[in-house]
Amino acid sequence: MARRLAAILAADVVGYSRLMGADEQGVLDRLRVLQDQIIDPLVAQHNGRIFKVMGDGFLGEFSSVVDAAACAVAWQDASLKHEATKASELRIRFRIGINLGDVIVEGDDLYGDGVNIAARLEAIAPIDGICLSEDAWRQVRAKMDHVWEPMGPQQLKNVAEPIGAYSLTRGEGAAVPSGAASDQSSTNSGKSGVKPSVAVLPFDNMSHDPEQDYFSDGITEDLITELSRFRTLTVVSRNSSFVFKGQAVALTEAAQKLGVRYVVEGSIRKAGGRVRISAQLIDGHQDRHVWAERYDREIKDIFEVQDDVVRRVASTLVDRLEFERHERALAKQVKDMQAYDLYLQAREHLFAWSEASNLRAIELLEQATEREAGYAPALALHSEARLRQWLNGWSAQPEADLAEARRLGKLAVEADAGDSRTHTAMGMACLFTRDPDMARHHFQSAMRLNPNDTRALAYMSRYSALNGDTAGAIDLVNRARELNPFGKYSWNLAVAMFAGRRYDEAAAAIANISEPNAAVLAIHAASLAMLGHDAEAAAARARFEAVRDTTRMLREASDGETIGRFFAERWPFRDPADAQALSEALDRAGITKAG
Repeated sequence: MARRLAAILAADVVGYSRLMGADEQGVLDRLRVLQDQIIDPLVAQHNGRIFKVMGDGFLGEFSSVVDAAACAVAWQDASLKHEATKASELRIRFRIGINLGDVIVEGDDLYGDGVNIAARLEAIAPIDGICLSEDAWRQVRAKMDHVWEPMGPQQLKNVAEPIGAYSLTRGEGAAVPSGAASDQSSTNSGKSGVKPSVAVLPFDNMSHDPEQDYFSDGITEDLITELSRFRTLTVVSRNSSFVFKGQAVALTEAAQKLGVRYVVEGSIRKAGGRVRISAQLIDGHQDRHVWAERYDREIKDIFEVQDDVVRRVASTLVDRLEFERHERALAKQVKDMQAYDLYLQAREHLFAWSEASNLRAIELLEQATEREAGYAPALALHSEARLRQWLNGWSAQPEADLAEARRLGKLAVEADAGDSRTHTAMGMACLFTRDPDMARHHFQSAMRLNPNDTRALAYMSRYSALNGDTAGAIDLVNRARELNPFGKYSWNLAVAMFAGRRYDEAAAAIANISEPNAAVLAIHAASLAMLGHDAEAAAARARFEAVRDTTRMLREASDGETIGRFFAERWPFRDPADAQALSEALDRAGITKAG
């Protein structure tokens, strides 16, 4: 048998059977165009050859791994651009795997482990992404201007030894189109191929002091955040878990309502300088205890307790975890316990969603970062609080607050670029300071670091809507809803629909918002006006006028031009035509003529 060393590229269409079921001839025609106009020319351009085509899959050989990886990046970028005009659920999207290995040559065909490993790597690659074996990564890491995400050792099907792997995602991140969940590969997820799902219920405050609720709630949210970092778990968000706060509910019922198999619950008693934490993991399907533990520690050891609970849950629910990869992410950098306590109090105030509570959160966060200057979560939360002042029109100095939000976001990322919260805060600040490319970079970083971060998904949806990708924005909202079934995403959906000129759906989404603010009511009136529903639009405008004074900038506005500027600043469209459409809709509703 003739053998040689080769870089093998394996590519496959995501959800091919589903696509064929929806439009068989159309998919075949588009795939043929993709091969003729994009795939074959790019492979030839990068000194490679396609040696096998299998309907929805391609195998290619390259003499250089760098050429193979560069071809894969160009392939993904070009195919994403080609399919951008199609409905998201109908787009042809690829996964690509690349391996450097020994192959068996038989005529024009190639066989052996070198080919098999590339095909297995393709199966675990992210949608719109590329997965390299460690051997291939070593060849490209210093020769390509891309950041490859370490995936750790992977136990690939029919491959004896674990293979180190690295991934790169193109497009809008790893968001999955509606209806395509069954096509999503899950690594390290056990024999079933489905990620273990878990919810952390609010830990009970056993201190007999209601004012200590913020502490037990903060510990709960930290556990949710840390568990969410693991790609091998699906973790229900804080908003969904906290629906059960203070409720006497059977854990099996909670698991059923949250759509998870496992539930973590516990209690916290804080007294003086000590804390007692009890935690247990329950299998909600079988109604059985998996493990339970009680910790009696000094308050300064709280982070060690958190990490131990996280490790126990994670190591129980997945076959393998690359703890080395998470070591830095799980390490708490704050050393001043009072700074941490101030941060927890500020977080509680931020969830109250009022001008007074937001200002109090800012005060507490300023104190926290005075005590510990490089405290990344506090810097990120402070950035969000400043942005919230500006977004809601509460700020007495709007330009200063917006600039401060970006400054703090930058400091947060510099303090800890491995925390999704810092990238989410910076992404939000960049979006509203009209730096969309940098916003996209940070949102993608946040989703890569924490695939369960529903806030990053929600704000990435806002980014997509304002940058002309309505279908992508809706996909991201749907993904957030899957992770957070009790979340309130009607406004995110309304923004996507309104930006896409789908005014009937925008109005329907806003109708589901129980306590709309002035800005929401204005967009509701604008949507109804564009539909020609003049009486309903007038009623929505009247509601807008009734609550307008709750927004400082709108309260102080004396002319329609100022009101129009308020909305134009908070809807930073990339396309001027979209901004003009917003202005015309507000004019038609009479919003920008109010005063």
